[in-house]
Amino acid sequence: MSETELKTDESNLDESQYEMSSEPAEKIWEDDDDDFDTPPPNPKEKAFADEKKERASGKMDWYILKVQVNREDTIKQDLERRIAVSGLQEYFGEILVPSEKITEIRGDKKKIVKRKLYPGYIMIFMEVFDDTWFLVRETAGVGDFTGAQGKPTPMLSHEVERILKLAKEGPEKAPELKVGYQAGQEVKVKDGPFETLEGVVDNIDYVNGRVTVIISIFGRSTPVELEYWQIESVSK
Repeated sequence: MSETELKTDESNLDESQYEMSSEPAEKIWEDDDDDFDTPPPNPKEKAFADEKKERASGKMDWYILKVQVNREDTIKQDLERRIAVSGLQEYFGEILVPSEKITEIRGDKKKIVKRKLYPGYIMIFMEVFDDTWFLVRETAGVGDFTGAQGKPTPMLSHEVERILKLAKEGPEKAPELKVGYQAGQEVKVKDGPFETLEGVVDNIDYVNGRVTVIISIFGRSTPVELEYWQIESVSK
């Protein structure tokens, strides 16, 4: 290339390509850093969020679980622990062992105790989808949900109301007395002025813990009111 042609090529260059920026160097670096402030979305996290949104119907109901008898309270505690570490707490509510308060007579003392309404079953308030279903079913001692063809069936509202009312009954209501006698049963008095006499149970006062027994006194049938612990069944 001749010297004249070289000069011509140099004169055609765009001088703007060599102009220096008037912005401070710090500003230029800040603009460059913007590309790294917000990382691109993680495909796995996005997929999990989409799946969570899709599976959450927001519909929570009460369900009944079949569990091992006499292990209801332990299984309830195990479920609560598993839910706490699963990350699925928002899909679960209360877990309840249906029970009621009753008064038992032991010796000459009354004692208020809890009696299970449905041994071998517990209630759980939850939203059912694959993850929650597997969490519950894989808990030791849990048999299955009640329902047709293995599909969990929600409890009816009036059943839930009745059981919750019994379970959360306040102390102001006198609990029912649990006794091993019934009207018409033959019993024997084991304490008090009528000790050793036999009679027939006529009436039971479940609230106050008293029983009315018809006893023959001087050849006449006489109703006598006794405490439950003062009588025993007659062995035949």
